[in-house]
Amino acid sequence: MGWYTFEYFKASGIRMTSLNQTAAQYSVLENVDKSMFQRSARILQSMWRVEQGFEMGHVSNRDRSRPIGSRLPMPWAQESLANYLTRNIQNVVRSEVLDPQRSKGKLYGKPRIFNDLLSSQPLCFNLFGELTLDLPLATSVMKKLTEGKVENVTRIEFEWSPGRGDITYTGDRSAFDVYVEFLTPEHKKGFLGIEVKYHENLIGKTSPDRERYDEIARNMNCFDPSRIDELRAQPLQQIWRDHMLAGIHKIQNKFDEGIFVFLYPEKNIHCSEAMEQYKKCLTNTDTFLEWTIESVADQVKQSTKANWIDLFIDRYLDFSKVPDSSL
Repeated sequence: MGWYTFEYFKASGIRMTSLNQTAAQYSVLENVDKSMFQRSARILQSMWRVEQGFEMGHVSNRDRSRPIGSRLPMPWAQESLANYLTRNIQNVVRSEVLDPQRSKGKLYGKPRIFNDLLSSQPLCFNLFGELTLDLPLATSVMKKLTEGKVENVTRIEFEWSPGRGDITYTGDRSAFDVYVEFLTPEHKKGFLGIEVKYHENLIGKTSPDRERYDEIARNMNCFDPSRIDELRAQPLQQIWRDHMLAGIHKIQNKFDEGIFVFLYPEKNIHCSEAMEQYKKCLTNTDTFLEWTIESVADQVKQSTKANWIDLFIDRYLDFSKVPDSSL
């Protein structure tokens, strides 16, 4: 059985932890969640849905559908864009995702980007959408996060790649969740290619290896050759591929600064442990940064009085709302 209700446990007499009781009460007791963080994050999203007065969505498995508290109902979720925190952010989504010209070639997961409250793609828009409309604010935030490497943010893109499937780059379908171009204090060109995680545990199938990866890794000169096999396997492979995409984009497009950023919640132990392993595979971090979502939200909050960042923190990061999560 892949899910459980509070009534199921009550009737069967099986003892539940308090956290699992809360998950069952919010219809999100899913056995795919492998850690306290994942369970707590799913509960937090269902709690937010209830607070907003939104109906519960459904998940389909093997020709049957069942309700789940961490999703919104379709097609209402797409029509209303209720997964997004402000009208400004909703307008950015309309422009970036719903416009067939701007979204051409981009791999937005549908309907997940509309109805899945846990998905990191909506989170990207909820954290960076307002920044696309306020580049001075984006500049202030990125300048602090990069310790002065950014002088002026010039544009922000979502689900962006210099060339999907292009052998000039990695030859695969990798893309950055968020892409930030900027000028340095010396008026040189730079970019941040950001990979965003929230609920993910980084467990999944390994993608096919490519000779092109070996070429890029050698050219970047930042990976320990004795640990390449670790980078080829999960949970590190996707991180490595995105890092290489940033590296070859910097080289091929002649950027003076090109940095890959891995962004995740500080309490996501799957990501933090992967980061510790990944950093051991690097000989230098000139093209790599590790940020927590908390640190980005904190810098935004220090740079603006707008309430959208408080809405973001309440929805995604305030685990004090989840009883017995111990996070």
